[in-house]
Order: sequence, then C-alpha cells, then structure tokens
Amino acid sequence: MEMASRRKNDSVEDEKHLSPFPDEVLERVLVFVKSHRDRSSVSLVCKDWYSAERWSRTHVFIGNCYSVSPEILVRRFPNIRSVTLKGKPRFSDFNLVPPNWGADIHEWLAVFASAYPFLEELRLKRMTVTDESLEFLAQSFPKFKALSLVSCDGFSTDGLAAIATHCKNLSNATLNMVYSLRIRNLTELDIQENDMDDLGGRWLSCFPEKFTSLEILNFANLNSEVNFDALERLVTRCKSLKVLKVNRNVTLEQLSRLLMRVPTLTELGTGSFSQELTLRQYAELENAFNTCKNLHTLSGLWEATSLYLAALYPACTNLTFLNLSYAALQSGELAKLLPNCPHLRRLWVLDTVEDNGLEAVGLSCPLLEELRVFPSDPFDQDMILGVGDGVTESGFIAVSRGCHNLRYVLYFCRQMTNTAVATVVQNCPDFTHFRLCIMKPCQPDYLTNEPMDEAFGSVVKTCTKLQRLAVSGLLTDLTFEYIGRYAKNLETLSVAFAGSSDRGMECVLGGCAKLRKLEIRDCPFGNVALLSGLEKYESMRSLWMSACKVTMNGCRLLAREMPRLNVEVIKEDDSDDIQAEKVYIYRSVAGRRRDAPPFVQTL
Repeated sequence: MEMASRRKNDSVEDEKHLSPFPDEVLERVLVFVKSHRDRSSVSLVCKDWYSAERWSRTHVFIGNCYSVSPEILVRRFPNIRSVTLKGKPRFSDFNLVPPNWGADIHEWLAVFASAYPFLEELRLKRMTVTDESLEFLAQSFPKFKALSLVSCDGFSTDGLAAIATHCKNLSNATLNMVYSLRIRNLTELDIQENDMDDLGGRWLSCFPEKFTSLEILNFANLNSEVNFDALERLVTRCKSLKVLKVNRNVTLEQLSRLLMRVPTLTELGTGSFSQELTLRQYAELENAFNTCKNLHTLSGLWEATSLYLAALYPACTNLTFLNLSYAALQSGELAKLLPNCPHLRRLWVLDTVEDNGLEAVGLSCPLLEELRVFPSDPFDQDMILGVGDGVTESGFIAVSRGCHNLRYVLYFCRQMTNTAVATVVQNCPDFTHFRLCIMKPCQPDYLTNEPMDEAFGSVVKTCTKLQRLAVSGLLTDLTFEYIGRYAKNLETLSVAFAGSSDRGMECVLGGCAKLRKLEIRDCPFGNVALLSGLEKYESMRSLWMSACKVTMNGCRLLAREMPRLNVEVIKEDDSDDIQAEKVYIYRSVAGRRRDAPPFVQTL
C-alpha cells in the first residue's frame, strides 16, 4: 500500500497520455519482463509506465560502473534486490589498463547498505574488491544470497572466509525475527578467474557446521591446497547443491568421494585428472560418474590423459556444455570423448586438438551452437609466426560442415584464408558472435598473400544477425567499409593491428547504427576518425583507443563538443602532452568520476 501511494505521488495530474492499466496490473505484467533493455523501453512509454517500472524493478544491470553513480541508481530504483555491475574496460584483460585504475566496489556497498538493506545478489566483473569490502558485505545485508566475482582483483581468500563465516541457515520466519543479528542464507559463491591473493584453503572451514543452503560453489581457479575434510562436510550438508567446480588440487580419489555425496549435480568442474589410480580407485571413479545422470555442464579436467577419460563417458549423455579449456587433449582423445555427448551445444577446447580434433567435432556434434578454440600457449613464438602445431582453416571448415547451428565462434589460429572464412559463414549463416584471432598480427591470406578484407566482408554480408565481431589479420579500410555498409545489427566491434587510414573508423561509426562498444588498439586511426563519432558516442556505451594516432588536442576538442561524455586519457609516464596513448570515452549521467588516479586525465 505504501508503495502504491508513493507511485501515485510520482504521477503528474496534467499527464496527457494516461496508461489504460491500473498500477497493480502494470506491476504484475512487468514482473514477466526480464530483459533490462525491454524494461528500459517500457519505462519510456509514458509516466505511469515509468513509475510502475521504477517501483517493480528488482534487478539492475550496469555495464559501466562510471556511467551512473550509486546515489542516482537508488533514487531511480528504490526496490532493487539484485545488482550486476561491470568495471574496468574489457582490454584490462590484456593488461592495457594499469593497476589502481579504479572501479572500486566499496562506495557502492556503502550506499546499498542504507538504500537496499535487503539486497540478495551481487554479480561483479572487472571490479576492484578488497577484503574489507567483502567483510562489509558479509555483515551489512541480512538476506544476502548470491555473490559472483569474475575477473575482479584486490581481495584474498580472507575475504572469502568473511563471507563464509557470516552464513547461517534459518527459515524466513526466523530470519525476520532476528533481522538485527545480520543473518544470511547464502546459496551461491562463484569465484572465477580473479587476480586475488590465494592464502590457502582454510576459508572452506569457515562455513558454520549447521549451514546447508549452498546451491552453487565455484572455486576452480584458486591455486592453493584444499581443506578437503571441510569441503566434504560442506558438500554433504548442502543437499540442494547443483553446481560444484573445484580446483586442480582436488584429486580423482577425492572427486569420487564428493560425487557420491551429491549425485544430483547439474554442473561439475573437476580437479586434476592426471594422478595414478589403482584398479579399485578407478572403479570407484567410474561408479561415481555413473551416478551423475543430471550433468549438463562439465569443465576442469586439468592435465587430463586418455587413461581416465573413459570414466567420464557415462556422465556425458546429457551434456550441453563441455569446457576443455584447461585440458590439453589430443585429437584422438577428443574423438573418443565427443560421441558420448550427443546433445552438446557449447564446446571450449585448446588448440592441442589440432585440425583432426575439430574434424571430430564436425562429425559428432550436429547440435553445436558455440565453439571456442583457445591457444595452449599464447606466447609461443612458433605459433605466433604461423608454424608448428595448432589449428588452421582446415579445422574451421570441418566444424562448419557438420555444425550448421553454430551461432558463436572464438577461434585462435596460426593461419587463415579468405576462401575458408567465406566457406564457414556460407555453411553457418546465423552467426551472432564471430571472433577470429590470427595469432600473428597483420597476417595476410597465407595462400594468396592478399589482405583478409574479403574474409570479413563475407562475414558481415552473410551473417545478418551479427552482434559481435572481432577482426584480425592484414586488413585495409575495405574491411571497415564492408562493416559499415552491411553490419546493421552489430553491437560490439574489437579491432587490433588493422586499417589503412581514418576512413576505416569513419565507415564503422557512420554505418553501424546499433554499435554500443568499440575497442581499438594499434591502428592508424587519428583525430579525424575520433571526431567523426560526435553524433554517435552518446548512444554508445564506450570507446577504447590505445596505440593509435589520437592526440590530446583531438581529445580536448571532443570533450568540449560533447560535455556529457567522460573523455579520459591514461598517461602512465611523463610522456609529452601531444599524443593520447590510451583513451577511454563513455557516456555518464554522473559527470566526471571522483576517484580518478593521477595518471587518468579527465578532459
């Protein structure tokens, strides 16, 4: 009733276009609108819909933590229960963003503690998170349930211990009675690929002995030894556990014991797959996997060898996602595994499978929708120079011949041809994500020595649903002319070591109406290219440019012309005031950020 009263106070008496639906009906309808984009569109219909959407929204996604302030967020949405927040630019994954750049979560948590005391979920990506922040989180939100940290930094396993220590397991009725005791029912703790201090596995013993509510536990990327007794007790208590991903220090014998405790898992990340087992231990492992009939996701398999892979076969029947990006399998091993996965839709592998392994993918995975092929050693000079093992255009074509449902590809390879790419997209015309990385920069078609322009021209001409594109190889402005002319649904474009002149970037900014993120490094684009996007940047989430030909004067002119944009230049040394080495541009309703370090100049 109070919420309804406050919504009425938000309305305007002389509103000309009143909604035909009562507030109560609108609120019930909007519950079924899950997409944040759709909800944003709903809020633009009229003031009644704006108000209803405001009060009924419980989840918010923020793709750039500096695009809005926490104070603005809580004024806009008073009843948020779940927050997804991204921080540093994506190129921070390539060490292009210096340490201490920003994106600290603590200011957000301080505001949430008073505005959203019943916050239940926090999902962070590329944010800085300290142990103090995790301790604050653990003590400030009594109904908190889910924490996901992906590619974050700044914390240690002591912070995880704080999260675990404050877990309790009470009914909702009891929880309401003891609100002041700061009690939580944690259901999800998901720690993925973070830059953190791993101080040991003792944090697993910090969960209270009566705690039983955990449903998701992922610590696959931690390196320390595991307190296995504590882990086994935790897994045994949590009868609702559906997702368990352990690190490489969990042995096969220990994994067998865990699986027997939770045969109802739907997602499993195994530990090391390389120890020597006795016949009895192998039989126990095989029996443990034989009980896992509900698995749809399998990952891990560090150092897997063919000796024990057969034990997995009974658990592969219902798999839809197989992540082998930590397992350096050979082609023969993959060829034996895949026929046991008839429903596979997502597959991640290392290039150790070579082209023969990808031929097995084409033969065994007709339902495949996503393929990612990662380099086993991204710094291998032979690979970068296009020699030695790895995958080539032959494997790519083989997959496309058998997997016509492919929608998403990330393909690291040592060589490629224009004809091969054209063949792939002809076989699979429904790509929404196409990310091709030829390891050697500026590598031409190795058969004709021509630029790879026609390859990506064929991608954007054929794949009309394309949303994300990453280009590589020797590329001229012609590639970007094709992109601007044909990629009308493109939202994210990543470019490195490509282009001939400013015209390339001009074509993209002028032609791609739905472009939201543009990431550019080591390209010959300068001020003319930068300033050609004056009318575009406010509709985009962000632009990143590094090692290009942009100058400080060009950035200053952009900042003057577009005062609602944040134009940030990263200068890590005492270089001259002419070149702008790294530029990050994004729209923001919060103005210039308050925590910029000295090496970040906001123009």
